[in-house]
Amino acid sequence: MSVKVTNLVKTYGTQKVLDNISFEANKSQILGFLGPNGAGKTTTMKIITGSLMPDSGKVFVSGMDISSNEIETKRLIGYLAEHNPLYQDMYIREFLDFIASIYKINDKNKKINQLIELTGLGKEQNKQIKQLSKGYKQRVGLAQVLIHDPEVLILDEPTSGLDPNQLREIRNVILETGKNKTVIFSTHIMQEVQALCDRVIILNNGRIVADESIDKLENYVQHTLRSVLVEFETKINISGLKALSSIREVERISENVFKVKGIDDKQIKRDIFDFAKKNDYLLISIHNENIDVDKVFENLTH
Repeated sequence: MSVKVTNLVKTYGTQKVLDNISFEANKSQILGFLGPNGAGKTTTMKIITGSLMPDSGKVFVSGMDISSNEIETKRLIGYLAEHNPLYQDMYIREFLDFIASIYKINDKNKKINQLIELTGLGKEQNKQIKQLSKGYKQRVGLAQVLIHDPEVLILDEPTSGLDPNQLREIRNVILETGKNKTVIFSTHIMQEVQALCDRVIILNNGRIVADESIDKLENYVQHTLRSVLVEFETKINISGLKALSSIREVERISENVFKVKGIDDKQIKRDIFDFAKKNDYLLISIHNENIDVDKVFENLTH
C-alpha cells in the first residue's frame, strides 16, 4: 500500500498554492508533513483524499489513480480533518454505530468496542460528543476514521490544542495504528514530528524544500552557520575569541560558556583549540549544538 503524488499543481486565483510537488509514502511509515500556514499542506491532503481536484498532476493510492477510481480509493483512506466535524448531539456509541452503518461494517458492536479500547474512550463512551473535551473529541475523530480499517490515514493537525497528557495518548494511538498502515501526519508541534515520524516533508510556498528521514535533516542546514558550544575553566579574552577567522558570531551563555557560530564547525574547533593553547586557557568542553527539527524548519521556511 502506498500513496504516490506526482507533479501536483493547484492555484487559487493568482496564488499558486502547490507548485509541481511530487512524493511517495509507503506502508508502515509515518510521514510528517510540515510547513508554515499557507504552505499547501491541507490542500495537498484534500487532494489525496479526493475532496479537492488539482489543476494538474496525479495521485495514486495503492496504484489506482484517484481521479478515475474515486470510490475504490476513498474506501482505502481514513481522513481526519483539521477541524474535526462531529455530530455534537450524538452519544459516542451512537455516532460510531452510525458511521459503521454507512460503511456497512459487519459485527458493528465488536468493531466499536475495539476502537473504544484503542482510543481510550471507555470512561466517556456514554456521553454526548458535545460534553467531551477537545482531546476526547479528537479520539472520537480517530475512532471514526479507523472504523472501516483504512489502509491509508491522512491526519491533519490531529494534536492541535491538546494538553501534554492528551498529546501523549493520541501519539500512542497514532503509533499503534501506524504499524501496518500508511500515515501522512500534519502538525506544527516539532516534538511530535521527532516522536512519531519516520520521514519528514517540509513545504514552503507550495514547494517541497526538504524530504528526508529525521536523522538526515541536519544536511539541509550544512550551508548555514553552525553552532559550537565551548566552555573554559576561567575567564578568557572574549575579543580574542571573536577575532578568530572561522568565527562569525559569539554569544555568551554564562560566565565561561560561549556559543560560537561559523560556516565550518570543524575549523571552529581547531581554531579554538589553538586559541586555548596559545593563551594557556583550559578547555572544559567543546561540542556541536544539536540541530533539531525546529532549527531545520526555521532555516528552510524563512
